[in-house]
Amino acid sequence: MVEVSSLYQIEARVCAALKSQPPIKHIHAMFAPEPRPGWQAGLVPPNSRPAAALMLLYPIGHQVHMVLTRRSSSLDQHPGQISLPGGAIEGTETVEETALREAQEEIGLRDTTIRTIGTLSALYIPVSNFALHPVVSIADRRPNLVASTDEVAHILEIPLHELCDPTRLRQGWQWRDTDLINVPYFELQGERVWGATAMVLGEFTYLLKANQ
Repeated sequence: MVEVSSLYQIEARVCAALKSQPPIKHIHAMFAPEPRPGWQAGLVPPNSRPAAALMLLYPIGHQVHMVLTRRSSSLDQHPGQISLPGGAIEGTETVEETALREAQEEIGLRDTTIRTIGTLSALYIPVSNFALHPVVSIADRRPNLVASTDEVAHILEIPLHELCDPTRLRQGWQWRDTDLINVPYFELQGERVWGATAMVLGEFTYLLKANQ
């Protein structure tokens, strides 16, 4: 099991891992649903649309947490799924600017003290044609979060020790349109976290474990 330390120890470990680790496509493959037509670990098509998502770490009491959302069931893409705040890059935005803007729109994040410590491996999402760039950021205090009624059904604050608990890794079946697919997933606060979000979380926990 990954040992979860203080926020600043986590920050140092993630920074070191991002500097030393090459892209980890085999971790993405471990968490990919099967079958997954149109997707290959580590491959990002040149015509994909760049997007960014925010993985925000912050303290609640003495425990490090991260934020996820349950997407509104009225959305066209990935309705009702658990995800990181994020979306398409607009204009000349950087991935960091996009991740923070989307977090402001989706969960009301307005804390100006947030600092970015790096990005995880880019991940291609066929259903949206997004090339997703996960941005890892730190807030020194718990932010005041308010869910957008248009985009977010509710906000989840996940303790990092729960994410890093190997008993939270499961395997099951999931309907995708009319297809029944085999899905690796995290069981977090009673929610099934699968697909692209699970791949991002899988890479993050791998980096923490590799740099204890």
